[in-house]
Amino acid sequence: MSHPLLSLREGPVARLRLNRPELHNAFDAILIAALTGALDAVAADDSVRVVVIEGEGASFSAGADLNWMRGMAQAGEDANREDALALARLMRTLNELPKPTLARVQGAAFGGGVGLVACCDIAIAAPEAKFGLTESKLGLLPAVISPYVIEAIGARESRRWFATAEIFDAATALRIGLLHEVVAADQLDAAIDRQIGLLLKAGPRAAAHAKTLVRRVAGERDGARLDADNAALIAGLRVSAEGQEGLTAFLDKRKANWCP
Repeated sequence: MSHPLLSLREGPVARLRLNRPELHNAFDAILIAALTGALDAVAADDSVRVVVIEGEGASFSAGADLNWMRGMAQAGEDANREDALALARLMRTLNELPKPTLARVQGAAFGGGVGLVACCDIAIAAPEAKFGLTESKLGLLPAVISPYVIEAIGARESRRWFATAEIFDAATALRIGLLHEVVAADQLDAAIDRQIGLLLKAGPRAAAHAKTLVRRVAGERDGARLDADNAALIAGLRVSAEGQEGLTAFLDKRKANWCP
């Protein structure tokens, strides 16, 4: 039996590929644990600077495996709570990963698959990709992934898609903010590579702090505290080894030492 997750390295780029194509890369407990563990590993690896989340075969991820869901339907509430917390840990780990993340979406992303897309910093899809928060058809809701989907597409759009379970296309996903870019299928890898190239030109520490900065600024309501925290952040970055190298390289009109 093939492993449900492939961890591939291309220099400083880690590709985590969901590898259950016969099941449209649907989640089960084993895949959730494998992906969470792989994310923990790349978070601790200083040689990894960019992470790509992708799916093998025709689909990105169809969400929950039906056989897994059937088993959980027979379990008690406590077991279901622990199961949901495992998925919640996966999503939070991806969302807060101290590395830039990209979602390469070549095909369908439903349920938890949409959650993965929403948790990534950059999401690029082919026009053929389809999306759906389909849980309400089963009498359920996308509760675990809701913080990340709502952050990506907003409360107004979420109220519609959570309730209707309607399937929407890549153009709609781009319009509502789930995607950053839609490109022809034969240009998808080139678009991902372009973003990787841009990210590798950024200082590793700066790239790692970027999502933390956005999350903190978005949630802070105390203006004075926000100003103080932001001033402390930029001051620390300016005097750091990375900041000094970046500024010196710019003034010397050369590449910084972290650039490929």
